[in-house]
Amino acid sequence: MVNFDSKEDLQDHSDAKVKLLGEYLKRYLNIISNDGYTEKINMYDLFCGPGLYNNGGQGSPLVTLYNVKNAFYNIINNKSNKIPKIDCYFNDIDANRINTLKNVIKDKKLHYPNIGNLYFSQNDYEKEVEKLKNTISKYNKEKAFIFIDPCGYKEIKANDIKDLIGNHKKSEVLLWLPIQFMYRFSGEGTPEILKHFISNLNIQQEVQNSENVWDFIYALKKGFQNYLGQNYFVDNFSLKKEENTVFCLYFFTSHIKGYEKMLESKWEIDTEEGRGWDYKGNIPSLFFDQKTNQLEDLLKSYIKQGKRSNYDIYEYTLRAGFLTKHATEVLSNLQKLDKIDVLLFNSDQKARKNSFYIKYYKPNDIERNKVYFVLK
Repeated sequence: MVNFDSKEDLQDHSDAKVKLLGEYLKRYLNIISNDGYTEKINMYDLFCGPGLYNNGGQGSPLVTLYNVKNAFYNIINNKSNKIPKIDCYFNDIDANRINTLKNVIKDKKLHYPNIGNLYFSQNDYEKEVEKLKNTISKYNKEKAFIFIDPCGYKEIKANDIKDLIGNHKKSEVLLWLPIQFMYRFSGEGTPEILKHFISNLNIQQEVQNSENVWDFIYALKKGFQNYLGQNYFVDNFSLKKEENTVFCLYFFTSHIKGYEKMLESKWEIDTEEGRGWDYKGNIPSLFFDQKTNQLEDLLKSYIKQGKRSNYDIYEYTLRAGFLTKHATEVLSNLQKLDKIDVLLFNSDQKARKNSFYIKYYKPNDIERNKVYFVLK
């Protein structure tokens, strides 16, 4: 039997956190496992914890292993000829937590050697990150997903995130931050560690002007985006435990498809940002409430600035935190109201009604610039 040594139950906000992790891994593993190129996927959990909590809550290692198993057998059922190995690496500086996790995995029979290997370590985070940076840079036909879930924020450095996703484009990072505590100490008497973090992202002014925790969250997202550059994609997912306790997940990738899949995962379970979903069973129009009209204003402003192709709209929509179906709904409504023309990119002729082509295309795909949009 598993000997639980964790003194804490899995809290509601942590449950939502690992739910987002699971939703994304379903999509991530399916895409990478079927890309016909990747030979091995490496899953890293740098603050893994014991895996199972006193109240029965499942931590990130178990969520990861369940999704690894499901992805593997889905591929077999689809009769794929090429099945990548999926190795999992679990690190926690607390030896008791690692021992508990090993027992949980054994007890629940979650290790399938035919899928991949399991590795356990008890390293300090900084040591583990430095080792990982070097490892990922040498990947050939391998990919990595890295989950970073620290107890605080003192270990986290912006340059570590940048180095982990790097120019090699072999990895993606999901980072958990105790935003409310960071925001609370970002005013007078800011700890040196937090000052350094804010300074690295060059967001001192934005933080100073933050009127609430949500402004602070956006300031960090903007800071990460500017720090990494436009070749990378950054998104956040906020979790509000109670009125004065907010946490946030930040996602980093160099792949727009991976970014899109994270957005899909976020919209599946997003109850905090009020995006107009009806959890009674219906998904209302994007224009259901005022909060979602933001995308219409954003798209109209973006289109006014120049000749915007369907792919331009696709990328802009994702960077704004919305899905392609939302952009299609906005454009369809504008077209219905005769407020926009959709023209073929190379001939200026009108495209067929409701032909927007808002989706991902490879760089050499001729339909990447199929149409463009003109506001009336």
